[in-house]
Amino acid sequence: MSKRVIVIVLMLFGFVTFAQNKQLLFGFNDIPQSVLINPSTTPDNELFVGLPLISHIHLGFGSSGISAFDLFADDGRDFSDKLRQVIFQLDNNDFFMATQQVDIFSGGFAFGSGIEKDRYLSFGMYLETDAIAYHPKDYAVLAFEGNATNIGRVFDVSDLNFTGEVLSVLHVGITKKMNDKLTLGARGKIYSSVFNVTSTDNRGSFITEEGQNNLLIHTFNIDFTFNSSGIASLTEDSNSDISNDIKTLRKRLLFGGNLGLGLDFGFTYQPSDQWTIEGSLLDVGFVRHAKDIETYRVKGTYVYEGINPLFPEVPTGQTAEDYWNDIADNFEELFDIDSTATKYTTWRPTKLNAAVRYRFGKKISKDCNCYAEDGGYLNAVGAQLFAIRRPRAPQLALTAFYYRRVFKGLQFKATYTIDSFSFTNVGLGVSTDIGPLNLYVLADNVLEYQNLAKAQSLSLQFGLNFVFGKGQ
Repeated sequence: MSKRVIVIVLMLFGFVTFAQNKQLLFGFNDIPQSVLINPSTTPDNELFVGLPLISHIHLGFGSSGISAFDLFADDGRDFSDKLRQVIFQLDNNDFFMATQQVDIFSGGFAFGSGIEKDRYLSFGMYLETDAIAYHPKDYAVLAFEGNATNIGRVFDVSDLNFTGEVLSVLHVGITKKMNDKLTLGARGKIYSSVFNVTSTDNRGSFITEEGQNNLLIHTFNIDFTFNSSGIASLTEDSNSDISNDIKTLRKRLLFGGNLGLGLDFGFTYQPSDQWTIEGSLLDVGFVRHAKDIETYRVKGTYVYEGINPLFPEVPTGQTAEDYWNDIADNFEELFDIDSTATKYTTWRPTKLNAAVRYRFGKKISKDCNCYAEDGGYLNAVGAQLFAIRRPRAPQLALTAFYYRRVFKGLQFKATYTIDSFSFTNVGLGVSTDIGPLNLYVLADNVLEYQNLAKAQSLSLQFGLNFVFGKGQ
């Protein structure tokens, strides 16, 4: 059972990246997957087919307050001193993120009723991991220092705040050119949750004070809830065959898990040939958890004074081991844990993108292909705002970017982003076409590659697609 638990935890938190901001991919319409970031983006092709499992892969890691170097640097300092500094340096709004996305299959094509193909249909399926855990500062302080030196201090139960999910997403989207200036897009999604863990609405406090019947009295005023789905059946003792777990996971990926629905919306508005305003709202949706669910809740006020702190006299026959076992049993019996299988709903982390861009430079051709979003210019500059809904507060990022078409079949994009992790996030991306094969690589925070241990966030996207009918 322990091995399966470890596998689940690794799947939830093993692929870590800094939020879900894909500023390099947004508006990069030479890459077919850009339509996933804005449904109104018309990819610069008439047909694309993604190579299964490698058409889009997004990997990375990140945390808002520390890097691996802060804890593991070979600087002669004691590890416990560095750990203490990190615990007190972070606050309960600092967080650790995990997200990954892998396309299972994808495709799209342009169509229309007349000569001009003014619509684009895209579809596919991808596997996504999304998780966030806030730094539980009061829990960390209590674990590091204990309560003996914190008499009278109120510890906040709500510091424990996390959510994580692995799910597959089947999607289909349509892009429609309304007129010469406005293009609209929408995408429908069906979510199938593989597993989920959620504990975000915790409240209450813990305090240690001098006691009357004993040396200390511990008071817990708690409203704590932990929800999970898709985990109990994989970890139960009666399930010892790993092949059964693999079959179960395969079924959940193919919509045998807890299901949900979602929508994406987008618009692209071109008031002139060189200016573009665009935006998208992604993952407006939910997952309803009704299968293989567990809910644990502790609610109420609990007071613990322990038992006689002095070891019993030898004639009583009680050993030291018996004494400490009594303390552990009393403490466990103190809390009334309500264990149920209550259905619950989780809302997807809705994302907002908004951007403005200006194109300039020599045109490649006077005859503009209607699906070439850049209008034939060689260069573009602009700014993008990104926001994602999270349990404590929205996370924001602001990006300035420069796009350059070197020649037909080779394009670059550079970004500078300010976000929760860094004020020096420089990203670089390249898309190239070799015959019908489109290859792209997008990397954020490239300045940190000289010493990855000091990086608070890194992100890498890459993929391969077959693309036909390019407009350049």
